[in-house]
Amino acid sequence: MTGPSKRNWLRAKGSSRVSFLELFFDLVFVFSISQLSHALAAHYTPLGAAEAGLMTFAVWWVWIFTAWATNWLDPDRMPVRIMLVVLMLLGLVLSASIPEAFGDKGLLFAGAYVLMQVGRSLFTTYAFRATSASNYRNFLRISTWFIVSGVFWIAGGILEHEARLIAWVIALGIEYAGPASGFVVPGLGKSTATEWDVSGAHIAERCALFVIICLGEAVLVSGRTFSEMPFSTLTAVVFVTGFVGTVAMWWLYFRFGHERAAHRIEHEETPGSLARQAFTYAHIPILAGIIVHAVAVEFMFSHPHDTGNLGVLVSVLGGSGLFLAGNLWFKGATSGRLPLSHLAGLVLLILLAFVAPFIEVYLAGILATLVLIVVATWEFKSLGGQTVGHTVH
Repeated sequence: MTGPSKRNWLRAKGSSRVSFLELFFDLVFVFSISQLSHALAAHYTPLGAAEAGLMTFAVWWVWIFTAWATNWLDPDRMPVRIMLVVLMLLGLVLSASIPEAFGDKGLLFAGAYVLMQVGRSLFTTYAFRATSASNYRNFLRISTWFIVSGVFWIAGGILEHEARLIAWVIALGIEYAGPASGFVVPGLGKSTATEWDVSGAHIAERCALFVIICLGEAVLVSGRTFSEMPFSTLTAVVFVTGFVGTVAMWWLYFRFGHERAAHRIEHEETPGSLARQAFTYAHIPILAGIIVHAVAVEFMFSHPHDTGNLGVLVSVLGGSGLFLAGNLWFKGATSGRLPLSHLAGLVLLILLAFVAPFIEVYLAGILATLVLIVVATWEFKSLGGQTVGHTVH
C-alpha cells in the first residue's frame, strides 16, 4: 500500500503534547546559549556585540522554525525522529563553531545553519505533499526563502572580516522578512495567517522550555563563576544578586506570561498571526535579555568596584531592559493591552542609567534587580487573583 497513510508523518489533530525527543533536541541549545554568552563576554566590544547579536538571531531562528515544524510533524514517527536527530548533530556543529564563527570556522557555522534550515523545510514540505495542499505550498515558499538566504550564508562563510558580517546580515534580513511578507514567491503566491493552524498550547510550551534553558544558563554562569572565586562578602552579594535577578525574570515570564498566551492563541480565529508576533518575534528580546544578564553577572564578579565603565553598565542595565521590553511586547500582543508595570520598569531603568555611571557596578546590578522585583510585585498585586482567561493589565 503506497497511499498517504504510509507517509503521514503529521500529528493527530488536537495533539499538543511536547515529546521527549523535542526536549532532547532542546539540550543542544543549552550549549548554544552557553557559547553565545561566553562569546559576548570574551569579545565585549561594539563589533563583538554585533557579532554575538547576529549569532543569537541565527540560533533563535533555527530553533523557532523547528518548533513551528514540530507543531505539525509527529516526533513519534520514525522519519521525523531521524530528522530531529540529524538536526541535533548539525546543531552541535553550529554551537561548537560559535566562538570562531567570525574566524576560521565561518564556513562550518554557515554550512551547518543552512543544512538545518533548508533540510528541515524540505522535509516538512515532503511530509505535507499528500496531506495538505495549502501547507505544502507554504513550506515550498519557506524552503525557497531559506535557499535564497543560504546563498548569502555560504558566501559569508567564504568571505572574511567585515564582508562576512555584511553577507550574514543580508541573509538574516531576508529570513526575518519572510514571515512578515507571507514568504511571497513568484508563481507560488504568499501565505496567509488563516493557513497557519498552530496549536497554541504546543508553541507556548516549546518557547517556555527555551526560556527555561536560557535562564538555566544564567544560573550556571553565576554558580560557576562564584565557585571559582575566593569567598568574600562582596562575591556572596553579587552571587545572590545574580540569582535573585534570574528568579525575578522567571517569575515575570511564567507567572502571567506563557499560560495566558497559550489560552489566547487557542481561542484566536487566526492563531498563526498571533503566534508569529508573540513567539517568533517578541521572544527575541526576551532571549537577548537573559543572555546579556548572564554576561552582566560575570562582569559584576570581575569588575564590582568599577565606576563609569559604560560598556559594563550597558550589560547590567541592558539585560533587564531587553527582558522587560520583550515581555512588554509578548504580553501586549497576547492580551491586547500593554502592562503598565513593565512600562514603569523600563522608565525606572532609563532613570537609573543617569545615575549608574556614578556608582559601582555591583550596586548598579542590585538596583537593576530591584527594578525587576518592583515590576514583578506590581504585576502580582494587580493580577494575583485573576485566572488565565482574564485580560492582562
